[in-house]
Amino acid sequence: GEEALSFVKKYRPDIVLLDIMMPKMDGLMVCRETRKESNIPIIMLTAKGEEFDKLLGLELGADDYITKPFSPREVLARVKAVLRRIHEMKEVGKGSHLVAGNLDIDMSAFIVKLGGKVVPCTPKEIEILWTLASNPGLVFSREHLLQSIWGYDFLGDTRAVDSHIKRIRAKLCVEGNDWDIKTVWGVGYRFELGEA
Repeated sequence: GEEALSFVKKYRPDIVLLDIMMPKMDGLMVCRETRKESNIPIIMLTAKGEEFDKLLGLELGADDYITKPFSPREVLARVKAVLRRIHEMKEVGKGSHLVAGNLDIDMSAFIVKLGGKVVPCTPKEIEILWTLASNPGLVFSREHLLQSIWGYDFLGDTRAVDSHIKRIRAKLCVEGNDWDIKTVWGVGYRFELGEA
């Protein structure tokens, strides 16, 4: 784990695959430490049935997870999907810039600012935020967000969306905002503009 963290800091790879079970520093700790400095895509590898670890990994900033046992084809498909999605979002986002009150999203650079200050966000958090903020008032179901942002069937696990929304709110939803992300119970989420 320590070697992985040092490698990520030194070489800045395009994507990181992290096993949770590593000596000295586990994958969850590596994910947490990586997120302090980088929004590099992270895919966690978890043992079958470790639901707590999956959710914790997502809450710490992992973009995706793969459950063991897995085939090399599945890993390759997931890696390609994450990298393709980021490339597509950057291409679509060229020149795309959205300002909603004190929130500023620059999709060409994958940067989010709140009140003029950069807030480190993962690629998935930025994509979710962009999707919601560029369609104020429109309700997005968890399933729709999974399909449009992850780009494939996420095994029906809508808690991945909930974990990312929770992280977005923790980072960006502060007193004084003139926008909010509202939960529409039983349906999904909506971006609302209005008075703080």
